[in-house]
Amino acid sequence: MTIFEAIVLGVIEGLTEFLPISSTGHMIIGTAVLGIQPDDFVKMFTVNIQFGAILSVVVLYWKKFFPSDFLSKRSMQFYLKLIVAFIPAAIFGVLLDKYIDELLGSVEAVALALLLGGIILLFIDKLFAVNEMEPEKEVSYLSAFKIGFFQVISMIPGVSRSGATIVGGLMQKLNRKQAAEFSFFLAVPTMAAATCFKLLKNYTLIDASNIKLLLVGNVVAFIVAIIAIKAFIGLLNKYGFRWFGVYRIIIGAVIIILLALKINLAVL
Repeated sequence: MTIFEAIVLGVIEGLTEFLPISSTGHMIIGTAVLGIQPDDFVKMFTVNIQFGAILSVVVLYWKKFFPSDFLSKRSMQFYLKLIVAFIPAAIFGVLLDKYIDELLGSVEAVALALLLGGIILLFIDKLFAVNEMEPEKEVSYLSAFKIGFFQVISMIPGVSRSGATIVGGLMQKLNRKQAAEFSFFLAVPTMAAATCFKLLKNYTLIDASNIKLLLVGNVVAFIVAIIAIKAFIGLLNKYGFRWFGVYRIIIGAVIIILLALKINLAVL
């Protein structure tokens, strides 16, 4: 992998991590188009640079994570709810790690997940329109735990962690903005744990050259993600999920057609 390829993948990660279009799916497509072989380091890289993206959440929502009343009951509840929501992914992430790794190189799985997820997003706004008319509600511990199980579904490349958890939030009667922000917050412990797990598992792959690639990817992902998060909330409030669904369907269908015609994505 070259520095240029690390920058391109960092941009893809930053743009897609918090949109309901699957950052992992786009990273797999990106590596295929760039002609990068999905070896162990590349798989670790695609997970690791998510850390740069989640740091953008901490920066943008600094007062939420580190309020002036840090030790207050309300602040402690915020952290406890994130821990509760994180538990399902922590358990299934370890149990299914081997199978997830196998799917990380599957463009076919990504294309199918993008297509099916896109169809679902076409109907989300109508299904949960009533949520926008109701007063904002506090996320309960039970609701947080249920949203956490939606995050487990997103371990399938192409599903989208943000998309799955936002839908989970909507099913708990949160409005679109609340569901999106809780999804952002939940990304912090989830992606931090995934990054550390991958680094510890693959520490023998780290050398001076690879450290440089990881740093570049993380920094680029961090900068781009800050822009993407701000834009996403505005787009979500104005247009809802429909156009994200349309985008997923188009990308998924195009990839399926290319694969069916046996066209190598690396030549695009």
